[in-house]
Amino acid sequence: MEKRSRKIIPFFVLLLGILAISTASILIRFAQREVPSLVIAAYRLGIATLLLFPLGWKRKYTANLKGKDWVWLVLGGFFLACHFAAWITSLEHTTVASSVVLVTTTPLWVALLSPLVLHEKPGSSVWLGLIMAMVGSIWIGLQGNCAFEGMSISCLMGDSIQKRDYLVGNLLALSGALFASGYMLVGRYFRPRISLLPYITIVYGVAAVCLLGFVGIAHQRLWPYSGRALIILVALAIGPQILGHSAFNWALRFLPASFVTLGLLGEPVGTMILASLFLAELPTWGEIVGGGIILAGIYLASRSTLSTPN
Repeated sequence: MEKRSRKIIPFFVLLLGILAISTASILIRFAQREVPSLVIAAYRLGIATLLLFPLGWKRKYTANLKGKDWVWLVLGGFFLACHFAAWITSLEHTTVASSVVLVTTTPLWVALLSPLVLHEKPGSSVWLGLIMAMVGSIWIGLQGNCAFEGMSISCLMGDSIQKRDYLVGNLLALSGALFASGYMLVGRYFRPRISLLPYITIVYGVAAVCLLGFVGIAHQRLWPYSGRALIILVALAIGPQILGHSAFNWALRFLPASFVTLGLLGEPVGTMILASLFLAELPTWGEIVGGGIILAGIYLASRSTLSTPN
């Protein structure tokens, strides 16, 4: 009984992480009124690193790290930076529906790569839960952007979106999913070997430096912005990044990467709830159905993972 209780704790931490990252879309929407997307990402990781640095960067934490370990840490930070840069930028070129459909393939890539990279083979229940959650996420992405007429479906693009931009946006969204899966796989490989605080401090710091480089390449300004925007950026760093992403990184020490990444699909459900509360955007029946499918898939996979002996 005690062993089962210890196994349940990572699930609760993962749930808290889902709730925290669900606030990201709301905060980003407010910040984008005056701050470019790449700058938002750079501030998010930069502020998070500065807040974590006093506790997370101590010589005793990194004394035993070897050259190969640093390569993995830098690689994880680079993947995280590329994920944010590619996914957020994709929203400027393609429709929200297309971006959501492609970026929610992250758990699929993790499940496919885990046997090769980590030698973790997801069970049949995890695969079924993964498919259900992805179907629900895709269904949510289609709502409001596609018209359902009988057995047919038609999705429309705005007149301002050119075919070339649409293709670029889709490729960026898919790249964001691939980079996110790389970030999760690196975390699953490395987390059992290092404590949470030094790990996230280093990885977030590397991601922040990379994003600052991306901002420079894009010739976007880092300053000045209003006090309101800065407060939102700080909230984005504390909530979705430090609390949300760190919860996922903590869970990677105890749960398979394929399942932890599956939890990311719970974000659209939390975002729908928060949007209805703070943006007066009530979910449609289609979105509610999609959210129910996602939760059912996560529940199915969690039961399988919880019952698997360590």
